[in-house]
Amino acid sequence: MSAQSRERRRFLACGSVGTAALALSGSARGDGEPRVRWRMASSFPKSLDNIFGAAEMLAQRVRALTNGGFEIRVFAAGEIVPGLQVLDACQQGTVECGQTQGFYYIGKNKAFAFDAAMPFGLNSRQHNAWMYQGGGLQLVRELYREHGCILFPAGNSGAQMGGWYRREIGSLADFRGLKVRIPGIAGEIMARLGAVPQTIPGADIYPALEKGTIDAAEWVGPYDDEKLGFYRVAPHYYFPGWWEGSSCISFIVNLQHWNALPGAYREAFEVASAEANVRMVAAYDARNPQALARLVSHGVRLHPYPKDVLVAAHAAAEALYDEEASRNPVFKKFLLSWRKFRYEQTQWYRMSEATFNNFMASQKLPPA
Repeated sequence: MSAQSRERRRFLACGSVGTAALALSGSARGDGEPRVRWRMASSFPKSLDNIFGAAEMLAQRVRALTNGGFEIRVFAAGEIVPGLQVLDACQQGTVECGQTQGFYYIGKNKAFAFDAAMPFGLNSRQHNAWMYQGGGLQLVRELYREHGCILFPAGNSGAQMGGWYRREIGSLADFRGLKVRIPGIAGEIMARLGAVPQTIPGADIYPALEKGTIDAAEWVGPYDDEKLGFYRVAPHYYFPGWWEGSSCISFIVNLQHWNALPGAYREAFEVASAEANVRMVAAYDARNPQALARLVSHGVRLHPYPKDVLVAAHAAAEALYDEEASRNPVFKKFLLSWRKFRYEQTQWYRMSEATFNNFMASQKLPPA
């Protein structure tokens, strides 16, 4: 194909997107701004109200900030596309935007996990600091740009719990042959510990635990886990969730649709995304303690992971990162930035946050 022909095809493709955008936008308003109507596909069910609710809040805030000129309809996982296909749907223009997490797409490139959560990584504040002040957002956006999208941080669960087990874990040896519902990079690390990782949709975890199809499962944390009733069939609740010291949610937008937006509408979307980013972690921090207390009242037994499990998992994680970096230059670029930032943060937190938090946790504080 000649260069002229390729250019013509590119022009026609862009023109088709532009025509679709105009059709979605409809007529102009009295202030001259167009009426824009978008659809957002979420990777999450409505039952995860802290997460799905952030997408609904974004839509409400965008509408209010643009006086109704820019409206976004939010669809739960499966209503337009399956939850793990949101990036593809945005890239292809099936929807204009999505709510998702990067680690769902490590099959495309393991570097996507840095956007969401890396085992033995950053807490929610550190992740925000890396994204906004440490160069993380620039790296992440470069990666998503290759897939025709732009990304906005849009919330965080904070540190997660370490999963539900049908029986107690006494040492690393107990992981040998253990069937654990845990996907992604964390699943690869579990396999190195001797476990047999399983990828099971959230709705199927309870019956799998009940029947003994799996021996353990990770989900999120007390607030979300309580709703699914895992404590009834797997009473041992472990901490910490070393694979998700934080877990970042993202809004992604088809890049051509983003560039076609009026500047005021882009500003509204960015402002609403930043608000969602703050509100979600606040919601989890406020609701998790109450949910954990209710779980304990139901007879849940809380256990810290044995030290040999954490030490082995950490060593396996760092080895996996080095191996992936040796064959994946994009992953290596992320890893160098992320590791440097993690090291610096750990030095500071060791003196400031950790010592303060450990002291406060050891005190008998009045409940009111």
